[in-house]
Amino acid sequence: MITFLDGILVEKTPTRVVLNVGGVGYEVFVPLSSFDRLGAPQQTCHLLTYDYIREDQHSLFGFVSVAERKLFVLLMSVSGIGPKLALSALSSLTVRDITGAIAGGDVKLLGSVSGIGKKIAERMVVELRDKISAAEGLELAASSPADFGGDHRMRDSVLALVSLGYKQADAQKLVTAVLAGGKPDLSVEDIVRKALTR
Repeated sequence: MITFLDGILVEKTPTRVVLNVGGVGYEVFVPLSSFDRLGAPQQTCHLLTYDYIREDQHSLFGFVSVAERKLFVLLMSVSGIGPKLALSALSSLTVRDITGAIAGGDVKLLGSVSGIGKKIAERMVVELRDKISAAEGLELAASSPADFGGDHRMRDSVLALVSLGYKQADAQKLVTAVLAGGKPDLSVEDIVRKALTR
């Protein structure tokens, strides 16, 4: 199993790149979200990969972030979604948009992705809604502290609540309420404890 590649970016197109790793050229298919964050050709590049092997196909799919790769694998667990359709979803919507749409049952947004009709979008919501909190947590962990007003305590407290089974939006509301009415020097442990008693 190939889990990542470090090499020189030789070719770069919106859905496909070629990496020279120790003299071997690897063709890697990437979503637009990762493509936009890759450097220019002839620069060094690090890609997280998913090695897709079937009787009639052996392909590498590459991602810049852990959250993208995790969601890619999660999407492929839905019947009717293969690697190309999962890649299309990540090229059309952000990780945050997809996880939010699944958690919120937004079939219309999911169905707007090319190749995903209403039936597959509904299946995504039904099959992934209970699993999505883990993906949301990963996406949240990858977020910068700026997303939480620069407050590390808020981010860490929300992550702790998500790991305990709370939805991301609910966790953020609880932590915000605790911080609004609490002392400015509360520790993450104190914030989580107070949030759990609300």
